[in-house]
Amino acid sequence: MRLAKYLAHAGVASRRGAERLIAGGRVRVGGEVVTDPARDVGDETVVEVDGGRVAPEAREVWAVNKPAGVVSTAREPGRRRAVTELVDSPGRLYPVGRLDVDSTGLILLTNDGELANRLTHPRYGVPKTYRARLARPPSDRDLDRLRRGVRLDDGMTAPAEVGRLGERELEITIREGRKRQIRRMVEAVGNEVEALIRVRVGSLELGGLPRGAARQLDEREVAALWEDSAP
Repeated sequence: MRLAKYLAHAGVASRRGAERLIAGGRVRVGGEVVTDPARDVGDETVVEVDGGRVAPEAREVWAVNKPAGVVSTAREPGRRRAVTELVDSPGRLYPVGRLDVDSTGLILLTNDGELANRLTHPRYGVPKTYRARLARPPSDRDLDRLRRGVRLDDGMTAPAEVGRLGERELEITIREGRKRQIRRMVEAVGNEVEALIRVRVGSLELGGLPRGAARQLDEREVAALWEDSAP
């Protein structure tokens, strides 16, 4: 197995994060610093990051219903609670993508870096569905613009699926993951998001999971996420 993939499977970081650790000279294999992420390693190889030995963990994937005010990071240096604190697991889990601090709903945590990369990388186009309550009723023209794509400061968005749930409520499905994307898209058509909840990632739905609660996915659900992110 390649070194970067090994570190991702060990829950140290995502594949890209592992490559940065390796390039920074923070990884040793058999006692020697290695800077090649393609270096082959096996189960018996001694691999260390920052002086501590690492080994692959059992894969875990958790669904969390993130409350507002909780940050989507593995750790939070300030006073706000980190989403990883909502999961009772000894694994080194980290969030799959992000939900901004004011948004709520479904976020996945895992120690499987390869799956995390597949679910977040734009090339795999995994759909993510949100329900948004807007400050004002949007017009049909606004919805058409959102469906076609709108221009943001980092470029045009891809087409989105947009449906009405109520006078000021929309369901929006996107296949990108830009920072605060739904809020920025709505602002681009002259409106504002008052509340935003993510209800689905790929085939996995938030369902009745209580706010602030977490549950570990079973093998069938994890397999479905791999299928969702198939090239």
